Amino acid sequence: MNNQLNDNFLTMINTPKFTATEPNIEIVYEDNHLLAINKPEGVLSQEDITARPDVLTLCKSYLKKEYNKPGNVFLGLLHRLDQPVTGVMLLAKTSKAASRISEQIRKRTFRKTYLAVASGTLPASGTFRHYLQKNTSTNVVEVVKNESKNAKLAELTYTRLQESNDFSLVQINLITGRPHQIRVQFSEEGFPLLGDSKYGSKTTGRIALHAYSLTFSHPTLKNELTLTCKPMENSPLNMFSIGIHS
Repeated sequence: MNNQLNDNFLTMINTPKFTATEPNIEIVYEDNHLLAINKPEGVLSQEDITARPDVLTLCKSYLKKEYNKPGNVFLGLLHRLDQPVTGVMLLAKTSKAASRISEQIRKRTFRKTYLAVASGTLPASGTFRHYLQKNTSTNVVEVVKNESKNAKLAELTYTRLQESNDFSLVQINLITGRPHQIRVQFSEEGFPLLGDSKYGSKTTGRIALHAYSLTFSHPTLKNELTLTCKPMENSPLNMFSIGIHS
């Protein structure tokens, strides 16, 4: 059994600073083109009708104050995390960076790695492949047949890192990026994520899913970067003594 995270990450994390907003969001990387943050639990990626705090609005507010920018501030939302999910998110500070990173996402060279706690004991590693369809009125994603209207292929691979008390800590590499993908696919296979009562978990509370790393080519420097965010101190992932805070 593997008791350590895979070590093939070239970590690029600046000395942390914060957005000085409410909630206060940790900034893990910033340069002239990119801004990466550690999204807290309960924060939306983008504004919706609920008026709850969202990453895009809060980070725009940070840029306006930090750099004394008048008027509107450009900030491109490159990908999303579900409201209850924590972890690293990347935003673009220029349209050129947004375009180049978006192209990597389309070509699937933009790699996303997650950590999660799943119910049950999974095989040591595996691949999940399903077709998903989202009900926009209920905001629920379902597994459907591939010939279903608007069905989207969803694929991921995982490695079990540790197991304890009928739970498994897994490292997940997304091949596609669909709404609620990890949550739905693990539930469909009989291993719902801890705390995810929306998709079959018998436990309630924080969902044990964390965006651990992003790997991509810098939009102007062209070198490969990997940005990582360790789970926060109150994360349910910390039920495992794997040393993810070391």
